[in-house]
Amino acid sequence: MIDELVRQRADRHAALGDPVRLAIVDELLVSDRAPIELRAMFGLPSNLLAHHLDVLEHVELISRHRSSGDRRRRYVHLEPDGLEHLRRGTPIGVGPALFVCTHNSARSQLAAALWTELAGQLAASAGTDPAERVHPGAIAAAKRRRLDLSRNRPRHLDDVGARPGLVITVCDRAHEELDAGPDWLHWSIPDPVASGDRHAFDAARDELEQRISAILTIGHAA
Repeated sequence: MIDELVRQRADRHAALGDPVRLAIVDELLVSDRAPIELRAMFGLPSNLLAHHLDVLEHVELISRHRSSGDRRRRYVHLEPDGLEHLRRGTPIGVGPALFVCTHNSARSQLAAALWTELAGQLAASAGTDPAERVHPGAIAAAKRRRLDLSRNRPRHLDDVGARPGLVITVCDRAHEELDAGPDWLHWSIPDPVASGDRHAFDAARDELEQRISAILTIGHAA
């Protein structure tokens, strides 16, 4: 007798049997994308892309949520638990990285510190509208992970010299303001400063760590 979990896995395999849907999932493993970005990447008309996304959402491989920047825009997000035995993704070169958000006071600072530790590579961060200081909540969340942001200072993206090959926006507003194109990656991480509580900062830190770990896993498997 086939149990429900096996049926669920079979449905996901069937959904990924289409090469376009498999390519979309590979892309979403490393970067959230707006539908308009996916249309451009894969040369799809809007109605066909909508069909592919509906199929993937039906088997709980993706979710779609409204941008915290431009509320008219939505982002497609891969549900990592849905891939259990199917993880692959687009290989990303593991080297120096730059993380960008609006104020460079929380998410991008945490991401750079985590990248340095987990990837063993140099990492920097910057913002499109830097704050005066790194948010105390981000410093505390980093400390709980044995990372030190206490001496960090926000800076503007224009003040960054030569940019590395890997640039990742971790803020919807920054991603939309910069319109950087497909060479940059984007992670749609909720802004912990909006609520300001410990849980929000820890959740942002943990999601950033999961995203980085996924890239490193893909890189080692490639």
